[in-house]
Amino acid sequence: MKQRAGSENSVADYRRDNDYSLQLNRWILGSIGAWPELQTNSMMKNVLMNILRLACHSLIAFTIISSVLYIIFEEKDFRLRLKAIGPTSHILMGGVNYCSLLHHNARIRMFVEHMETDWRMAKREHDREVMLRNARVGRVIAGVCALIMQGGVICYNIARGMSRITVVIGNETIETGRLPCPSFNMIVDTRLSPVYEIVLALQCLSTIVVNNITIGACGLAAVFAMHASGQLNVVMLRLEELVTERQELLQSRLANIVEHHLRALKFLSHLEEIMREICFVELVGCTFNLCMLGYYTITEWQEESINTIITYVMVLTAMMFNIFIFCFIGELVTDQCKKVGEVAYMTKWYELPHKTVLGLILIIVRSRIVIKITAGKIFHMSIQTFGVVIKTSVAYLNMLRTLTM
Repeated sequence: MKQRAGSENSVADYRRDNDYSLQLNRWILGSIGAWPELQTNSMMKNVLMNILRLACHSLIAFTIISSVLYIIFEEKDFRLRLKAIGPTSHILMGGVNYCSLLHHNARIRMFVEHMETDWRMAKREHDREVMLRNARVGRVIAGVCALIMQGGVICYNIARGMSRITVVIGNETIETGRLPCPSFNMIVDTRLSPVYEIVLALQCLSTIVVNNITIGACGLAAVFAMHASGQLNVVMLRLEELVTERQELLQSRLANIVEHHLRALKFLSHLEEIMREICFVELVGCTFNLCMLGYYTITEWQEESINTIITYVMVLTAMMFNIFIFCFIGELVTDQCKKVGEVAYMTKWYELPHKTVLGLILIIVRSRIVIKITAGKIFHMSIQTFGVVIKTSVAYLNMLRTLTM
């Protein structure tokens, strides 16, 4: 009975730890139907999930289509068209990333199961502490990303809804509010109440959905990368302890290290396959949006609209933080892969048997082939890439200012 109770406690511990690392992501992605559910779910739950996904797709499509029609057919002023392009591109980025998350839903479920297996395999208390420390970092990144992204965009929506403009409809002059994204008025006139309030509510919901998509993608990348980092830290700890092992256990310990190392690298290689599309969309989209937000801030500064300037700065900060996290994750993954080989070399390998040393050489050689998180297999996500994004967006901003101001 004691053995059975101990086994049940062990199962509860590793499931609790795995749930701790994934909890925020499950809440965020679950709210938009993008969290991978078990295949054994009831038919009713699957139907509700499909309805939720259809609602999210519809909200995104409604906002994008109405904004694109406004830009093409209704608005004639070039500068006002530019102001409409930025919010529309943000919603479009979210729609593309949502499709990508749903496309990789089965792979994400495989990642969750892989993490659960890793937690179950962590028998030593010190290994669990290392994994928990990395899980805590991933959880904090996901939480801060949610706070900054939702805070910035919600403040922008509130500021747009509260700012009033005067429009002329026929022979009447009325005062109405602004929408976060412009809407095509030739089909349904959003300048009149209660149509304006309904469209405003729908657009606010669509921006919340898009934010949850971005936060969920960023949070997943952070949690998965930090988990892999924790696994590589465990490998490094075991490499440092290898010298103190008894001679008859050396080969089995080395085999265990190699297996653990390859398992972590396989996890990272699959992570790169999932994130390359999302990273490409974020890299291109954030470069464009940073440029547009800088342009909006400069133009609003001239018009002396303080509330709007503050919201633009908040959204600009959120965008910069978002792309920085993706670049930071790519840098972290590359550094951790290299560090395994460095730790293997820095051990007292000269005190080990010749056959064990040959095994360490293979680990060092494998560590030189680093796994890189890329954006569409084109750009390596790193801190250097983040600098390039900032420089490129500023260059485009200067070009845009020259053409329009």
